[in-house]
Amino acid sequence: MPDFTAADGARLHYTDEGHGVPLLCLAGLTRDGRDFDYLAPHLPPLRLIRPDYRGRGQSDWTGAATYTVAQEAADALALLDHLRLNSAVVLGTSRGGIIGMYLAATAPDRLRGLCLNDVGPVIEGSGLARIADYIGVNPAARSHAAAAVALEHAMSDFANVPKGRWMAEARKHFNATDNGLELTYDPALRNAYLAAMTGGVTDMWPLFDACNGLPLALIRGANSNLLSRDTAEEMQRRRPDMIFEEVPDRGHIPFLDEPASLRAVHQLLGRCL
Repeated sequence: MPDFTAADGARLHYTDEGHGVPLLCLAGLTRDGRDFDYLAPHLPPLRLIRPDYRGRGQSDWTGAATYTVAQEAADALALLDHLRLNSAVVLGTSRGGIIGMYLAATAPDRLRGLCLNDVGPVIEGSGLARIADYIGVNPAARSHAAAAVALEHAMSDFANVPKGRWMAEARKHFNATDNGLELTYDPALRNAYLAAMTGGVTDMWPLFDACNGLPLALIRGANSNLLSRDTAEEMQRRRPDMIFEEVPDRGHIPFLDEPASLRAVHQLLGRCL
């Protein structure tokens, strides 16, 4: 599987499949390129590019100080440069959507369009607190089967989830070892997250407003504790042309293979061709 080397020497992993319009998929905070496994079979022919952020998946661990939106955005641009791509459509899940908005503000010529998966310019405190509870902490479960059961119970804002999905999620989030399950990312990400929260929540409306003129879509889990309906409505007010789909029976974050999610992604891609 391919890697490239960032400017600071970090080895960063990515997958690059297919041909056509490039779709750069940016995962959630603690996740990696496998976040988009459920979506991939439903996409039209295109070039699907899925990086693992530094400190996640198969990329190098480079320390808490480097786990920032600005650094991860720079790494995304470095990957496009490595692949000799002038621009790409960006699909950003949670943290990935924040990176997408940051890129819209700082490197707008590199984006053909942006799809935000359950994230916007206002992050609800309840969602941030929930992340703080688990980030960087190995699970109590000692097997993937036990972790799957724990996930199903913990994710009470989800319903009608496909059979086997929680087991698939457990395998994506945790590695099995002789000592039980371990995280698939650098535990120091917790330090980076808590340090960022200590600095206060940044006003991200200027980042969202920087998306003006860019094809834009928003997917919201109907039960999301991270992206409120009020914020989604204000995003629609500011961008009446924004594609918007709310996904029933989903909290943070939709899996992206739900009918509503697929409608949003396909419609956005249609605008970006």
